[in-house]
Amino acid sequence: MAMPCVPLEEVTEYHQTSGTTGQPIYVPDTWQDWEWWTESWCYILWAQGFRETDRVFLPFGYNNFIAYWAGHYACEKIGAEVVSGALLNTEERLLKMKDLRVTAFMATPTYVLGLADGARKKLNMDPKEWGIKRILCAGEPGASIPTTKKRMEDAWGCDVFDHIGATEIGAWGFECTSKPGGMHINEGLFLIELLDLETGQPVEEPGKLGKVVITAFDKMAQPCIRYDSKDVAMWGEPCQCGRTFRVLKGGIQGRIDHITKVKGVLFSPVAVEEVVRSMPQLGDEYELIVDKVGDIDRITLKYELAPGCEGQEKETETELARLLRLKTNLNYEYESHPYESLPRYQVKAKRFKDLRNNH
Repeated sequence: MAMPCVPLEEVTEYHQTSGTTGQPIYVPDTWQDWEWWTESWCYILWAQGFRETDRVFLPFGYNNFIAYWAGHYACEKIGAEVVSGALLNTEERLLKMKDLRVTAFMATPTYVLGLADGARKKLNMDPKEWGIKRILCAGEPGASIPTTKKRMEDAWGCDVFDHIGATEIGAWGFECTSKPGGMHINEGLFLIELLDLETGQPVEEPGKLGKVVITAFDKMAQPCIRYDSKDVAMWGEPCQCGRTFRVLKGGIQGRIDHITKVKGVLFSPVAVEEVVRSMPQLGDEYELIVDKVGDIDRITLKYELAPGCEGQEKETETELARLLRLKTNLNYEYESHPYESLPRYQVKAKRFKDLRNNH
């Protein structure tokens, strides 16, 4: 916040990034900026079927992170009812959702799965019976990963939608009800470029990975001009919904910080999540660690077996090895951990760690 482009007395909002992959970035906004933020979220909500008849639950604490502050204001702007779950624990949030008969909620994919697990275990209830119609996800790539999306939709019995945004940039992309296998860019408010990962030249052809560079048309306090998001994506085909906004196939494919070479092979942790979440005998949580043994890279996958699958470590690891070899062309070491022993998260999960000295 050391270099705002407006007088300080015009700053009415302040937020900061989560710092998941680096130091937090401090972001000021004017009232005009905040109105623009809210409008960008209205695009998201409307495209995903949110209407004034919805009662939307926000199961998270309200703090410096922008998280769903903008989602809250956008729900109000379209006329939906908003119920805050701040300062409640998971069990209290679940009871509130059930008792108030909410029709929609927003959360990270990790917490969507955690809430469903909590409903079954803590309340002995099936969340599919609660009448939830739609879930909006953010903060992690999970809702754009087909196997993770399926786990969430199976758990809650409703549609799950993804969106893309960042505190310093704005909410610039969204999935629509047609589910085109990716996310629309909100080209009414943003200019998105994909640049080749090696040459930096524009990427125009579908299916080729590029670094996402973003220009926000309307930010005032801290303009966003050709901002390097450090996200990686690829162009997809037009969506059948009729919107002319272009589509990023599969949403965000990963981050420059996480896409790295392991044993000479370009590696993305997103591919591992897709495999893990495709196997019903595995729980929702896992950890992925890259380190070195001497001069040789090593990847270790820590996993949990789902309840009722105890003793299936050998068969599970054989299947993991086969699928991961096909998906990533790499070999892994495996560690089985008791169910619920790996870390649980309510906001952005930190499942990938690269412990090599040069990372």
